[in-house]
Amino acid sequence: MTANPTPTAVLVHGAFADAASWNGVVAELQGHGIPVVAPPNPLRGLACDAAYIASVAAQIEGPVVLVGHSYGGALISVAGTAENVVGLVYIAAYVPEEGESLGELQDRFPLSPLVSNLKEATYPVRDGEPAVEVTIRAEAFPEIFAADVPADVTKVLAVTQRPLASSAFTETASAAAWKTKPSWALVAAADQAINPDVERFGAKRAGATIVELAGASHAVAVSRPREVAELIRDAVRATS
Repeated sequence: MTANPTPTAVLVHGAFADAASWNGVVAELQGHGIPVVAPPNPLRGLACDAAYIASVAAQIEGPVVLVGHSYGGALISVAGTAENVVGLVYIAAYVPEEGESLGELQDRFPLSPLVSNLKEATYPVRDGEPAVEVTIRAEAFPEIFAADVPADVTKVLAVTQRPLASSAFTETASAAAWKTKPSWALVAAADQAINPDVERFGAKRAGATIVELAGASHAVAVSRPREVAELIRDAVRATS
């Protein structure tokens, strides 16, 4: 019996970051011979972002393991219904139910410090009024997003944030791929951006294989790339 080809790990970053946040994880996975793609996440809304990620996955030849960090977790929950997706990995992520918004999921638990440290701005939308987007206030960014990352790195990350459309918190997920695909989840136990209880709740509800990292910040893929890559490797091995 011939083994299935090694799945490609598609790494989906979340809000306030870009694909470079996966650099350490990419290096670890490539060192173990795992094919990787880390596409840009548009961060313009749950439905359109998930459609983009689904299109990326669908155009990859062979099986795919979708990996979502933070808001990216919501995207892989929707995009994971793509036929060639064989597994889902949630990294310090939201894991929404079908018909549930991130705001509704978040409101089940005490709000994290992130919520009171968001800065609003507007951006132009074709044929409509300007829309609202949010970033983390630069002075609060290190503690909230990346407390276990060196200060010189967080200073750079704070000013290179990619904003998230605020509508992403109110749009509802059109699917929950974890109901039909196996899942894994990493809980960042010292997360100040998403309440770790939100991560735990979603992961348990999905029946995910859960790993919890004590002292890990929201930027766990930056601070602990080896442990993050190890969980992804587990998912790739299990679905090969």
